[in-house]
Order: sequence, then C-alpha cells, then structure tokens
Amino acid sequence: MRNHDAIVIGTGQSGPALARRLVAAGQRVAVIERKYFGGTCVNTGCTPTKTLVASAYAAFLARRAGDYGVTIGGPVGVDMRAVKARKDAIVGASRQGVERSLKTLEGCTVYEGHARFVGDKRVAVNGIELGADRIFINVGGRASIPAIPGLDQVPYFTNSSMIDVDFLPSHLIILGGSYIGLEFAQVYRRFGSEVTVIEAAPRLIAREDEDVSRAVADFLKEEGIDVRADSKVVGVERQGNSIAVKVESAGKISKVVSTHMLVAIGRRPNTDDLGLDKAGIATDSHGYIQVDDQLRTSVPGIWAMGDCNGRGAFTHTSWNDFEIVAANILDNEQRRVSDRISAYALYTDPPLGRAGMTEAEVRNTGKPAMISTMAMEDVSRAYEKGETKGFMKILVDRDSKHILGASLLGLAGDEVIHGIIDLMYAKAPYTVMQRAMHIHPTVSEFLPTMMQEFRPLQ
Repeated sequence: MRNHDAIVIGTGQSGPALARRLVAAGQRVAVIERKYFGGTCVNTGCTPTKTLVASAYAAFLARRAGDYGVTIGGPVGVDMRAVKARKDAIVGASRQGVERSLKTLEGCTVYEGHARFVGDKRVAVNGIELGADRIFINVGGRASIPAIPGLDQVPYFTNSSMIDVDFLPSHLIILGGSYIGLEFAQVYRRFGSEVTVIEAAPRLIAREDEDVSRAVADFLKEEGIDVRADSKVVGVERQGNSIAVKVESAGKISKVVSTHMLVAIGRRPNTDDLGLDKAGIATDSHGYIQVDDQLRTSVPGIWAMGDCNGRGAFTHTSWNDFEIVAANILDNEQRRVSDRISAYALYTDPPLGRAGMTEAEVRNTGKPAMISTMAMEDVSRAYEKGETKGFMKILVDRDSKHILGASLLGLAGDEVIHGIIDLMYAKAPYTVMQRAMHIHPTVSEFLPTMMQEFRPLQ
C-alpha cells in the first residue's frame, strides 16, 4: 500500500487543475492516467475537432474568394494528410503540456495505467495498491454504440477514430444529427466528401427550438449535405466494398449506400471497468456516477467530476466541476452545481451560442415573458463579412426583467453569447445592457438594440 493524501483518477479538464490546487495546499497527490493526458477535450474532442473546423472553414472561404474580389488560380484543393498533420501538432502540444505539467509537479506522483477500486478508499494500478482519504474521479466518457442490426459486421468511425482520418471519404454517412454529427458533417462536406446525415428525431438538434433546428438544417442543405430527419436506421450491411444503411421513414424502408460511416449517437461514461462496486460508489441506470450538488458521491471522501457524473458533458462544465470541488474543500466556500447556468455552443459555421432556457422551455413555465429577435442579415458586421445566415433570439421575464435564455445562431454567436451569460450571472435586469454603449462594428453592438425591442411572448 502506498498512501497519499489524495488520488486523482483521470486527467481531463478537472483532474490536473485540482491536482495542482491540492499540491499547492501541501497535500501529497497521486494522479492516474491510463492513456492520453488531457482527456476527451484535448485528444478526441474540442481541440482536434475545432482544428478540423478551422481547416474546413479555410477551404470554404477560399472557394468563396471571388465573392470578395479575390482571385485564386485553379480549383481549391484539400490535402487531408496536411490537415491531419496540423491537427496532430496542435493536439500533441496540448497533450504534452498537460503531461509535462503533472510529471514535473513537486508533490505529485503520476501513475500510468488503468485504475480500479479494490476497496474503500483503495485503488489498484499496475499491481500497486494506493490509498488516500480523498479520491477524485475524472474518467470522462466515450461514444455510445447503438444496438443496430448488422452494425457489428461493418467498419465505422466514432468521434475518436474520425479525427485520425488522413484521406477524403467519397461518401460519409453520419448516424446522428446532433452536435458531434453536424460538426463533422459540415467539415467533411467542405473538405469535398458527399455527406448524408440520418437523424431519428423529427428534426436536427432536437433539444433546440424548432426555428434554430430549421435554420441549421437549411444552411447545411445549402452546402449540399443530404439531411434525413425523422429517419430510423433499422439495419446496416456490407454491399461489396460499400456500406448500406437501411432507413425507415414515413413507413417506408429505403437504402443509403456509402463508402464510410460515422456513428455519433450519444455518449456513455467510462465507469464500467473501475470497480466502483468494490468501493460502494452508486451509479444510475446509464452508468453515470451519482453525485450531490457539491459533486460528492455516495461514499464520503470520494468525488466525481466531468462527463462521468452526468451533470454536464462539456469541457467548461468539467472545469467548473473542479472549481466547485476546490472551493468547497480548500477555500471554505459553498459552491454548487445548481448555481451554474446552462451554456454551450454548436461549432457549425455559423455557430450557435446558447445560454439558459430555450423558447419552448420558457413557454412551458407558463410565466409571462418577452422575446426579441434579429436576423443576422440586419447586423452590419455580418453583412460586411458576407456571413449573414442565422438570427439572434433573447427571452426575458416580463416582471423581473431578468434574462431567461438566448439562442445566437450566426457570426460569432459562440463569443457574443458571453455578454448575455455574464448579465445572467450578475442577476441584473436586461435594462443594464439596454443602456450600454458597445463598439461598432461588431455583432455584440446589437445586443443593446435588441434589449429595446422586446415584445410579449405569445
């Protein structure tokens, strides 16, 4: 038995930051990582995918050069090996930075291997048993593979393997029309692939309002992506060197044949091989570790952070998990998961920035509310850049004047949303921003204007 003051399992967004705080507080910390330092975000999530999004945007903009009076000799090509090499370099630098920071951290011992609980406050890794009064689980998640007949008989990609592609698929079928699937769909269409998106729900990104889903579907279709919503995949099979997907829609079964397939239908936590039962740590029916409002598990002295706790599936929620845990155990502050405001982005082009409730959710409350909308084609900065797709929508409580939610689909929507988020955290009425003077020409300058044009939500 090797005793430490704390054990951190996993090096996603929460783990390394917490390890540094614990060491700074004088504690002896063990960090366990079974594969890649940096977790999902650095290795198979945000960093590689947004790098690919950037390359795809460059290709798309180059093809539109003539719209800006710019002449490019010959057709625009995409070198997929160069695209992958750029992605690998950026990911590698981030991963190595996390690994180096932990391995050179005085007071921190790094163990590389798979951690499993072997008892109360005891973890085994590489045949070594570790003990600590405090244990923090930050093991992340992975792609969920649906039970589709024939799927186990054909090759397919997940988000983890798709980022390592160094060739251009002729025809890519994507199962799943939500955030991961749509980002890859637009990326590979812009690289030059034929792309088909198949979504079982009646519309894409079904958690969003219908007008948002419709607008996203429209600009993806405009780029040549075949979008098939309300379509259930009932089987997959080989057809020569191709993959045939059987789709049921409107009571009829059709077949879509492609060269490659990406499965992007949900995520699952990496908790099924941790020996959680040996420590008495409770999970829900989906395998997520059950935690309270301060991220404590069912076992005192053990916390779960990041994707594995089911309280958020984003890098920023994982980082906020670290802040909540550190504040409660090291800073004598009372911070809770329930204090945070839901916020995220969809990184299509244009992007979607989201905060708080959707319009549908506001309606379901039954409370009197007001709404303000603006088309991106009316935003001068977007018009000048020639990127006018999308719209902005803000909802407020009629009586308290507090912002309830916002959907910003358009140029810089993923950045502009933060002005709204900050106002929501400040619990300030929308009238504060109404009187603000923003910089011209920007997208954000129209937020005060929108705050002056609320109308009752009918």
